[in-house]
Amino acid sequence: MTGKKIPYLTVILFIFHLSLFTSTAQTVKELIQKMPSYASCNYHTYPDSITTQLTPAPKGKKPFYISHYGRHGSRYISSRIGYDIPYMMMIHADSLDELTPVGHQILREMNSIMHDTEGRWGELTGYGKRQQQMLGRRMAERFPEVFCPGANVKAISTIVPRCIESMGSFAMEMLQVCPQLNITMQASKRTQWYMNHQDQKLRRNFMTPEARKALDAYKATRMGNTRLMELIFKNPDIVKEFVNEEDFSYYLMKMGLFQLNTSYNRNSNLMQYFHTNDFYLMWQVDNAYWYLQHGACKLNGGNQPYSQRYLLRQLIADADSCLRLEHPGAQLRFGHETVLLPLVCLIGINGYDLATDNLNDLEEKGWWCSNVFPMGSNLQFIFYRSDIRDDDVLFKVLLNEEEATLPIKTDVAPYYHWNDFRQFCLEKLASYK
Repeated sequence: MTGKKIPYLTVILFIFHLSLFTSTAQTVKELIQKMPSYASCNYHTYPDSITTQLTPAPKGKKPFYISHYGRHGSRYISSRIGYDIPYMMMIHADSLDELTPVGHQILREMNSIMHDTEGRWGELTGYGKRQQQMLGRRMAERFPEVFCPGANVKAISTIVPRCIESMGSFAMEMLQVCPQLNITMQASKRTQWYMNHQDQKLRRNFMTPEARKALDAYKATRMGNTRLMELIFKNPDIVKEFVNEEDFSYYLMKMGLFQLNTSYNRNSNLMQYFHTNDFYLMWQVDNAYWYLQHGACKLNGGNQPYSQRYLLRQLIADADSCLRLEHPGAQLRFGHETVLLPLVCLIGINGYDLATDNLNDLEEKGWWCSNVFPMGSNLQFIFYRSDIRDDDVLFKVLLNEEEATLPIKTDVAPYYHWNDFRQFCLEKLASYK
């Protein structure tokens, strides 16, 4: 055999990236068919178990510090508006005797859901607490070198109750694994500027005329459900005077899927009235909307991920400070998906820095928001070195506890050199005006 010899490292990197691709080679529709909650994007439930094996560290390196940002666990819907939209339409139809027998069954289920949720809007569910407990346990068990007796763990939460409870559940479970940890917990307005920064200028300007035109065109063939209307209402043409078909179908699907996050009726009866394709079309619309709002979309300038520039700077500053310590332990942060998603896009984890003006590119190129921010989602930076004198600090990123890629070169994949990443991020942040 003749020709140029392929470097050994290139072969290893190819195999690694190929394994990442083949492990996620399912289509979105196939994922939704297996687990319908995937269709609900930020309402998607976190996996009950993680079985992925982590790549051993390079010889001589061992974990010594973890930096983390995680979303709260599963919650009740944050306000009743999302439920009221389809519920009030159904109440109106019932008052006019326009519900079919199936429609009456659906209304009874909706009444049960409304009763269970009333007064709990936005609260962490029992299921959400268990998610956080298991997350804390797995982290402590995976990295015993970091969470050794006497190690310091600093936990910070936004001031939202579900995040505070998530922090407590996570930290208390860590103590079950290692009772001698020194854990401090804090939830203060003083850290809101980076823990939950919502850039009002970027938020106001994400839906440009170009973005609106593209989204409307994208939604045109993906909204509404004539089959559902005929199933629920006796005279669909009549009820269309007060039932918006697109809103009704969309929010009724959301109502059913959201129940997968609660301890009550986790096998929602509402879901049986929808087909896989109904959920899939809804996912496509939501995925496009999340991209416009938080991705590097060319239709609105591509700057939306910079909403988390303060958090990224803080993560770097905290890490730089901790690297000077012999036993820095861990820093845990508990917040929201509207922070985690743009942060992932800003860093470019797993290709989520995708910049396009074509919403049809998203699915084909793997910009699937449900992979990033299910309830309980988390980003973990695991740092490695031989000892405190080791200047070549390595780290790897775990997105939802699975090894992720970064848009920088490395000779130790899935590990990266901290100094390379630090320089990449600071240059990117400096470029934002």
